[in-house]
Amino acid sequence: MQAIPPALRFWHMPVDGSWHGHALDSHLLLNLWIALALFALSNILLVIGVLSGRRAHRPIHKFTLEYIPLIVFAATFFLLGSRASALWATQRYTGAAPDALQVEVTGMQFAWYFRYPGADATFGRTSNQLVDAAGGNPVGLDPHDPHGADDIVRSQLVLPAGRQVDLTLRSIDVIHGFAIPEMRLKQNAVPGMTQHIHFTPERPGDYAILCTQICGLGHYRMQAMLRVLPPAQFDQWLHQQEQAQQTEAQR
Repeated sequence: MQAIPPALRFWHMPVDGSWHGHALDSHLLLNLWIALALFALSNILLVIGVLSGRRAHRPIHKFTLEYIPLIVFAATFFLLGSRASALWATQRYTGAAPDALQVEVTGMQFAWYFRYPGADATFGRTSNQLVDAAGGNPVGLDPHDPHGADDIVRSQLVLPAGRQVDLTLRSIDVIHGFAIPEMRLKQNAVPGMTQHIHFTPERPGDYAILCTQICGLGHYRMQAMLRVLPPAQFDQWLHQQEQAQQTEAQR
């Protein structure tokens, strides 16, 4: 794990390891500074209101004291919300790049599994009825679909630095919250639905993957690991996984 820079340590923020993280951090700090300013302003207005009530000969108009600050507050929150929505839309609602690495994330009580499409670049069919983690089929791969023969399923997410990744999230049982704080990433995995979110990891290292939705008695241990590798090391790792998958399929 990379050391946290002093500027972020002051704010108790985890290290930023993604391309989009700086924009989100800047927006968060902007929110904090504005909240501090509004808190100070609201107390100043409160003091002014109390003093103006005592000085009946110099009353402050109600529009000046109440409505103008209310309009300013509402406009500020609207602008902050619009900016936050725009930042979120770049990850969630705009499509990933055509050359983005495709990875499927499957959540179940109480583990994460990650599937790569293999050499044919196509995911095989899955079915919840075929899920058997103890039997070696944790995501429910259909053995009759040839596209699934080379799919690589692992309990650790390994990604290359500097390349965009398109994650497809799904859940087998209940709602799970897929979150990687250092990647400024969070998206729920919902049963019966597929969710997409894309990002670009930039800082090599190991990062914790958490579940942020209370999903049962074992929620506390539903963790996995993200390993971000330099591109050459990732290519080597992926080649090794493909060879291991071919060997296993031939048995």
